[in-house]
Amino acid sequence: MNYETPLVGDAPANVLDDRDGRAIWRRKLAIGAVVAILLIAAATWISMHRKGAQAPAASAQAPVVTVISPGLSTVAHTVSATGSLAARVEMPVGVVGEGGAVTRVLVQPGDWVRAGQVLATVERSVQTEQIRSLAAQVEVARADAKLAQAQLDRARALVSRGFISQADIDQRTATRDAANARVNVAVAQLAEQRARTGRLDIRAPAAGLVLTRAVEPGQIVGSGSAVLFRMAKGGEMEMLAQVSEGDLAALRPGNGATVTPVGGTAQFAGRVWQVSPVVDNQTRQGIARIAIPYNPAIRPGGFASAAIVSGTGSAPMLPESAVQSDEKGNYVYIVNGRNEVQRRDVRIGQVTDAGVSILNGLKGNERIVASAGAFLTPGQKVKPEAGKSK
Repeated sequence: MNYETPLVGDAPANVLDDRDGRAIWRRKLAIGAVVAILLIAAATWISMHRKGAQAPAASAQAPVVTVISPGLSTVAHTVSATGSLAARVEMPVGVVGEGGAVTRVLVQPGDWVRAGQVLATVERSVQTEQIRSLAAQVEVARADAKLAQAQLDRARALVSRGFISQADIDQRTATRDAANARVNVAVAQLAEQRARTGRLDIRAPAAGLVLTRAVEPGQIVGSGSAVLFRMAKGGEMEMLAQVSEGDLAALRPGNGATVTPVGGTAQFAGRVWQVSPVVDNQTRQGIARIAIPYNPAIRPGGFASAAIVSGTGSAPMLPESAVQSDEKGNYVYIVNGRNEVQRRDVRIGQVTDAGVSILNGLKGNERIVASAGAFLTPGQKVKPEAGKSK
């Protein structure tokens, strides 16, 4: 039996079918590639469009901050110190004379006294009788001297008549002179005893304020007794400010100071009157003595702080809200030319009602974030607005 393959033209029919299939597959592949390219292009365009739309939005969301350029202001250079309060000239008062039993105490701590005023008296009955005895001896000596003078006068009247020799006159003259000398001795002994008795009164050596009292009536006191009273001469007080070695070199007598006793808010103006010529080799500190006028709030022995003005200079002044602090120290945020926040470490000086003086870290022409620095981070974009510097 004879089988023959049918022909389409000159080629077999199955060959033509394969060619048509491959052509259709290539067309589909080309269409898919074009569609993929179009999808990628569309996605790229959409992405770029979104980024372009987000950029203004991001710019619009940058926080608005107030910035200031403080410039330079004249500020006082101050030295902070702490120390104790004391009387500028403290006078211990004790027994000057023999002593004895105290009969009266006439003053209390806090009393003002004048120079020579009696603070306490000591029993003096024995001394009083001794004074009376010596006063009587003075009268006896004066009577003897008067009698010797009278005898000498009568003898001189008889010399011209020849009844008395010149030798008798000389003897009577010597007797008269000895009697006068005994009068002088008796008077001196009486004055000495009165002076000793007067020293039984415990008196103020100078005018001032009584600080302490350590004696009561009936107490036995003597030259070896402890101090009975302590006084502040003229009521003048001072602060013994402990200052570091570096700061001590900047202080001079005459520098003004503000003293604030612990436990109160009152401040007192003072002036440095002495700067210690030595530094303690253990603490590396010296003493600046600040004179303070009397005030009841200033109590010797108390503790106080002081701000001593050592000079003036120029420095930027910032509001307290502009200065931040952390474990690394104090810092501020400045805004650079790209409107980005940058941290700047600073060293602060005196803090007053006018603001905080910056001793190091700023020139004064920077744009400094005035507030809200705690909510910013270095490198963050901001929208600065100029504010008024103090």
